Amino acid sequence: MFRSVLCPVDPAERGPEAPALTNAKRMVEASGGKLTLLAVIPDTPGMAAEYLPADFRETQWKDAEATLKDLAQSLGLPAGTVATKVRYGRPYHEILEEAVEAKSDLIVMASHRPSLSTYLIGSNAAHVVRHAKCSVMVLRPEAA
Repeated sequence: MFRSVLCPVDPAERGPEAPALTNAKRMVEASGGKLTLLAVIPDTPGMAAEYLPADFRETQWKDAEATLKDLAQSLGLPAGTVATKVRYGRPYHEILEEAVEAKSDLIVMASHRPSLSTYLIGSNAAHVVRHAKCSVMVLRPEAA
């Protein structure tokens, strides 16, 4: 079935990715494959970067790593089954790059409620679905 599953998560938003994590875990358990949890830290615009502390990027990276580690442990999968990865850049671009580098055969990701910018630019999930070289499962957050 699926040997390598990629599940992008947003460390700043705990909760909306729950359906994606649950389904990614099920896929890995069913197939005996491996799961990679990916956090993408968006680049900080140049002008905004001037006003941030010098260690801002390093702090973001460490926080994302810690969040991913906690998520990985909370899944309760056997040791060596879950890997974590942090990248900088545009989320959809980095998700696609990681999927290729990790030789993922499935991307499981959450979709967020559309906003005005989503209608104008398009969502990360839409970009990933259009351009991924592997299967993509997009899950909406559970109704509150």
